[in-house]
Amino acid sequence: GEDHFSGKSFEHRRGWIAERIMQLSGIFAIDVAAYAVMSNHYHVVVRVDRERALEWSVEEVLRRWTELFSGPPLVTRFLSNARSEMCAAEIAEVEALAEVYRARLHDLSWFMRTLNEHIARQANAEDGVKGRFWEGRFKSQALLDEPALLAAMAYVDLNPVRAGIAATPEVSDYTSIQ
Repeated sequence: GEDHFSGKSFEHRRGWIAERIMQLSGIFAIDVAAYAVMSNHYHVVVRVDRERALEWSVEEVLRRWTELFSGPPLVTRFLSNARSEMCAAEIAEVEALAEVYRARLHDLSWFMRTLNEHIARQANAEDGVKGRFWEGRFKSQALLDEPALLAAMAYVDLNPVRAGIAATPEVSDYTSIQ
């Protein structure tokens, strides 16, 4: 949490990450089982719910996507009262876009990219700099059964305790267990 040159604290950025994780879990078809935001990285245990994404209507997909991205004018028109004035070809184009967005809304890479890019922009704006904020790509591990899931969640929940930044899981800030 602290930059040794300026003495400036970056603790609040842990809050940005925790908030963004929760926001995105409400938009993507990706459930968050556990998370812990550390001083220079974070852990998140997620479940991708493809079936849920496939059940969403075109309108639901577009509504979710446009909470994150502006989307082309055709999409904006489709979601407004102007939909009735759209021709069949325009509606077909919107429906095709919705399928692209639907696939992204249950894609872990898109979830992570949307999380990390947002945080990078906030941090770079605060620092008045441009350029890379995150080191490398995220690493992921598939959890194939319930014991593996529980072990991963326990690992994440205990991370701040192991790192010595919290005495117990309940008092560890920027974690799902708190």
